[in-house]
Amino acid sequence: MTDQFTIRPAREDEIPAVGRLIGHSFNELDQDAYLVPPLEDRETVMSDFFTLLTEHAVKYGRIDVIDRPDGSGLAGTAVWFDYTREAPDPDNYEERLAAITGKYLDRFQALDELFAKHHPHDEHWHLAFLAVHPEEQHHGLGSLLMKRTHDELDAAGTPAYLEATNDNNVRLYRRHGYVDMEPFAMLLPDGTPFYRMWRQPAA
Repeated sequence: MTDQFTIRPAREDEIPAVGRLIGHSFNELDQDAYLVPPLEDRETVMSDFFTLLTEHAVKYGRIDVIDRPDGSGLAGTAVWFDYTREAPDPDNYEERLAAITGKYLDRFQALDELFAKHHPHDEHWHLAFLAVHPEEQHHGLGSLLMKRTHDELDAAGTPAYLEATNDNNVRLYRRHGYVDMEPFAMLLPDGTPFYRMWRQPAA
C-alpha cells in the first residue's frame, strides 16, 4: 500500500505547509483543545505554532514529507530534532510565541514548562511531530516516515524519544520499538496527558 508514496526532505518554502498539515491533522486532539479551546481559533493558532517549531528543525533536525498521490499537497510529515548536539532555542521565540498565541499564551507557556521539565538528558533524536492528513490515514504512512529515521538511528546506535498523545498512538509507537518511560504520563494543568516513550536502537 505504501509503494506509491515517496519520502523526501521538505523544502524550506514548504515549512508553512508542514505546519498547516500538522495543525489540521492534530485539530481534534485533547492537547490542542486545551491549548486553544475555541474550535474557530484552534487550527490557525496551532498551525502557526507548529510552523514556528518546524522552522527550527531545518537547522537542528530533519523534516521529512510525503506528497499526496493526487498532487494536492502533503500527505504526511515527520519532524525530528537532533539532541545529540547543542541546539539553541528558536530566534526570538518568546516574542514570536506571544504574537502567535495571543490570549492563549499562558497555556503554551505551561506546555513548554511541562516538556522542558520532563525531557530526557541522554543524547537522542526527538520525534516532535508525526502527522498524516486525515484523508491519507490508515495506509501506513506514519510507520513509513518513522522507519526512514529509525533505520539511520539504528545504524548510528542512537536512541529516539517522543511524547505520544493518546492510546492509539502509544500502541503504534510500541510496535516500532518504543517503550514507556517513568514517569509515563505528564499532565497539562487541566489533567490532559502526554505519554513519554523511548526507543533504544535496534541491534
